[in-house]
Amino acid sequence: MTKASDIMHQGAECVREHETLAAAARIMRERHVGALPICGENDKLVGIVTDRDIVLRCVAEGRDPAQVTAGDLALGRPMTVEADEDCEQVLRVMEQYQVRRLPVINHPEHKLVGMISEADIARGLPQARLAEFVTAVCAEEPPKREALQG
Repeated sequence: MTKASDIMHQGAECVREHETLAAAARIMRERHVGALPICGENDKLVGIVTDRDIVLRCVAEGRDPAQVTAGDLALGRPMTVEADEDCEQVLRVMEQYQVRRLPVINHPEHKLVGMISEADIARGLPQARLAEFVTAVCAEEPPKREALQG
């Protein structure tokens, strides 16, 4: 593994912040993914919505996914890495903040160029390092949400 751009899925599709969670869920189903970046004006990344977010923060609260927008669930600034970032830095960010998906952006436009998932990481790690990574990301105590807000 060398750079984030070498391991990321290119062409990650955004859900727009004004689109509903029902639309986001349809995109997830069609693309066979569990998370979508949320993009605002000029394709700038404003958050991430996961299938779990839709269930826990919308449906379980009795809200209507056809009325709630992706932007309604965007909290703070998501953790990101730049496309030319070293893969060890990618691992550190994912481990420190216990995130399973990491948007990759270009600089200085801050536009989304791809996504890195646990599976992308797993393909390039030696078995011992992979075990260390999974242990760190899947630890019981998630970081405080405030730590993710920038």
